[in-house]
This record gives sequence, structure tokens and C-alpha cells, in this order.
Amino acid sequence: MRLVSGLRPRLILAFAAMTIIGAAAAAGASYVSARNAILEAVQDAAMNQLKDRVSAYGRPLSTPPTQEQLNDFAGSLRLNAVAVYRNLRSVSGPDLTTFSPELRESVANNIRIQFQRVDRDTKPELLVGLPVLVRQADGSMGASGVEVYSLTSLVQQQQAIDELAKSAWQMAALALPLAAALALLAARQVLRPVRALNTAAAQLGEGRLDVRLPAKGSDELAELVTTFNNTAAELERTVGELRAMEADARRFVADVSHELRTPLAAMNAVTDVLDEDAEALPPDTAVAARLVSGETRRLTRLVQDLVEISRFDAGRAELVLDEWDLATAIRDSLDARGWRDGENLVTDLPEGVLARVDRRRLDLIVANLVGNAFRHGAAPVEVRLRAGGDDVTLEVQDHGPGIDPEILPHVFDRFTKADTARARSEGSGLGLAIALENARLHGGDITAADTGHGARFVLRLPHRAEGGTR
Repeated sequence: MRLVSGLRPRLILAFAAMTIIGAAAAAGASYVSARNAILEAVQDAAMNQLKDRVSAYGRPLSTPPTQEQLNDFAGSLRLNAVAVYRNLRSVSGPDLTTFSPELRESVANNIRIQFQRVDRDTKPELLVGLPVLVRQADGSMGASGVEVYSLTSLVQQQQAIDELAKSAWQMAALALPLAAALALLAARQVLRPVRALNTAAAQLGEGRLDVRLPAKGSDELAELVTTFNNTAAELERTVGELRAMEADARRFVADVSHELRTPLAAMNAVTDVLDEDAEALPPDTAVAARLVSGETRRLTRLVQDLVEISRFDAGRAELVLDEWDLATAIRDSLDARGWRDGENLVTDLPEGVLARVDRRRLDLIVANLVGNAFRHGAAPVEVRLRAGGDDVTLEVQDHGPGIDPEILPHVFDRFTKADTARARSEGSGLGLAIALENARLHGGDITAADTGHGARFVLRLPHRAEGGTR
């Protein structure tokens, strides 16, 4: 059985159930009250009639009465009654077996009228028993031993009660559509602000931080709307401040990076001269010159990476596409850095795999992935190109220690380094982040995995990419 879900169906069911239960309870209470009133009315009328008739016709009765007197007495009552004195009974009236032993015993032991309602053959009847009283020697009234029992049919009253019950349940059934209408109205009134709040929350989640709702009334829902508006306003203020701070930080990095390019170009020219003349310098000076040269190159790479990252952040990264044979483009990137097939590098680059790519950005991706494998992995580094379906994939795998499971989820984050114990390393910590941004700019992606025998990076690019900026 499928359970009812959703606030609207539950509210409708709850309101309808309460209305129906209330209507059923009211109908049931009315039925019980009317039933008791009908039965008490006929019961009181029958008992009073029997007492009046016995009082009017019982006084001439002698004790003990004769059979003839009992017959006359029962006939004079003009009721469906039988007169009894010990073993004698009147010839008229119902059979004594009609009256239960409990009723007869109660009448015999009391001087007050007794009654009992029974169902005989599915027909309700009222049984009444009354002892005939006589005045005793001391002046008090006592039982004469004569008892009168009357039987009154309650069939008509039961029919009236049944009709009443039918009407009551019909009225309760008529309450069902009313209950449904009231439930729909109540659910609509309750759910309207909830739906508006849900829509506003969805818009807030989509980035529309200026969304607000009108607060109407002073109930709990109005308080909830006010709380939502205050939360949205505070969130808009906080996000605005964070965006401004982030923009300032990006602008600062971009400005510093661009300002550093000119002096670094001059420093690189100087260090090139120092590298050429290092052999002619004194040993200590040569070591210092090589150290300055290495640090200058490292700083130059860092500045170049920061400039590249700042372009992505500012949305100014341009994609210039052209159709290339990927095997040729990848091999040119490897050759430009002195990486050739041998013991340290194994390539599988089938010719004829064509794709529209930005040659410069593809070169950056290949350089970062293969360079990362050489720096942090171990030989041999395997580079494989595959084409299938709408995508081409480039797999770069090394045979080093692999990637720490704690670092794997963050391997493409900026400034993440495989060996966190080394504060300074040859890389900037931006290479994989730049490679991923360039892959996404092409409409592709890069995934990383630890194989247990090294690290594997897989570049996925579409055969066709749309040019643009990011």
C-alpha cells in the first residue's frame, strides 16, 4: 500500500478526518439521546398506565383471590396483562414464561414496580411487573401476593429509532463533502505561504540573494516569513562582503603578478648570464649564482601560473580552437621539454586522432600532467592516447608511491602539494588546478586515481569543442 506523502494530502486527510469524526460523534450522541428519550417515554407511559389501572381496579380484590376474581381483575385492566397469585393466574394475558425468572423474583421481593426490556424473535418488548398492595394491620402498605405483569411491544418505537439512526448517519455522510471542502480551503490557506516560502528558498539557493517575501498577519507563518527575510538579508550582506573581498584578493594577485613580470624578465636575463659564466666564478660564488638562477626560474613559473589563474577567475581565459592531430600536438609538447621515449617515458600515441583544441592550452595540460608524474611519481611514466565515441582520452600514469587517500579529493585544489611536509618544492601547487581549468574550458575534464602502483590522471576532451572565454 502506498503511503500518502506531501503536506497537502496530509492536511486534507487530517481536516477531513476531524470533521467526519466530529459529525459522527454528534450524530451518535443525538441518536443515543433520542433513543433513550423514546424508550423512557414509552416505558414511563406503560408503567404509569399499569399503576393507575391496578390502583383503580385492584382494591375490590380480596386476599386470597379466587380464579374468577383474578380473571375479572385482569380483564378490567384492559391491557395485555396477566394477574398471578401463587399458583393461580388469569386466563387472559400473555404466558408467564414470557416474563423472565429474574423479573418475577424482583417483583416478588419488592413493593415497587419493576420493568425489563428484552428482544424476543428480534422484536423488542417491554415487560412490567407490579405487586398489588393492601393495607396491613399496622396501617402500612404491604404486598398482597397478587402480581400483575404486562407486556408492551416496542416494535413501532424501534422502527422510529432505526429511522432516526438512518437519518443521523445520512447527515454524517453529508458532512463528508463539506469536510473535504473545508479541508481544501484550510490546506490552501496554510500551504499558500509555505509554497511561497519554498519558492523563495529555491531562488535563494540559485543565487538570488535579493529575494524577499511580504509578511502578512501576526501568526507563526508570518513570523517564519519575517525570519526568512532577515536571514536572506544577512546572507546577502555577508555574501556581498565575501565577494568584494574575493574580488579584491584576485585583483591584488593579478596586479602583483603583472607587476612582477617585468623585473623577473630582467632577472632571468641576468641569471642566464650567470649560468653561462658559472664555471669561471669562484666555487662559493658559482653555487650562489646557480641558487639564485633556480629560485628566479621558480618564481617566474609561479608568477606565470598566478597570471593564468587570475585570467580564469576574471573570466578572461580565451579559447582559440583549431583542428589538430592530437598525437602530433602531444609529442611536440613532450619533445619541447626534452621528454622522449625510453626507459623513463613510454608513449602510445596513435596517429589520426583529430580534435578541435587550443594548442597552447593543450600544451599546458600535457606539461603539467607529465611533469607532475616525473616530479612526484617514478619511472616509467606512461602516456596513452585513446579515441572512443564522442570523446578522446589521454592517460598519464606513473609507477611512484601514488596519491595519499587524504590528498586525493583535493589533488586539483590550488596550492595542494603531494608532500605537505616540504614547505618548498619545485612545483607551485597550481599546475593541476590550471590543467583542470583548461580541460573544462574545452568542455572536458580530468580525473585522478591511485592505482596501488602509482598515480593515474585521465584527460577527457570532446572531439568538437565550442570556442569561447571563461
